[in-house]
Amino acid sequence: MIVLGIVLIVLGLILPSLVPTFAFAHLLFVVGVILLIVGLVLLVAGRTGHAIGGRRHYY
Repeated sequence: MIVLGIVLIVLGLILPSLVPTFAFAHLLFVVGVILLIVGLVLLVAGRTGHAIGGRRHYY
């Protein structure tokens, strides 16, 4: 989830300069930031030993 968030952030920043008519670059950026934050929260919660959603570790 963290890697996907980073990839979407990079695509959201690069695509408008490569394809000027690409209208949804801001959407990719926002979704990437949300995925990155959720992934980091789940990572921290898993590292502290709290089980979330029935899973103790998120890989």
